[in-house]
Amino acid sequence: MSSPDEILVSEQILQVPFCYSAGPVASKFLLALKDEKKIYGIWCPTCNQVYVPPRATCGACSAELKDWVPLSGQGKVESFTVVRYTETTQPLPAPYVIAVIKLEGADTGFTHLLGEVDEKKLKIGLKVEPVFARERKGHILDIRYFKPL
Repeated sequence: MSSPDEILVSEQILQVPFCYSAGPVASKFLLALKDEKKIYGIWCPTCNQVYVPPRATCGACSAELKDWVPLSGQGKVESFTVVRYTETTQPLPAPYVIAVIKLEGADTGFTHLLGEVDEKKLKIGLKVEPVFARERKGHILDIRYFKPL
């Protein structure tokens, strides 16, 4: 018989298939990645902020956002971490690097993978550019990763 302080652990695999609608704003962003290999931000005329990834309303003033801004895709690393463990839900086997990148012309950071980078050369301010997947599907991983310039 179990003691009242014993913790039981049961491993299970739960699969829940579902469809997700990205909505009109995120769909336009993802389709531009897929069809144009282009990154767009969205601009708030009230706050003069450019959001990447784009959103339907401004986080500062709640204005409806409609004005799209094409970006070069180049930017600078604002922060990063090296992931050293592997889980089935992760996009890559460990080790890999995730960074917050502030794209030129944007006011918000964009979290994505870094590739083609020597861990010893990782630093805040590292200039990067996107590397697009050969076959794109309208997914955020249509940008395979950002690499150093």
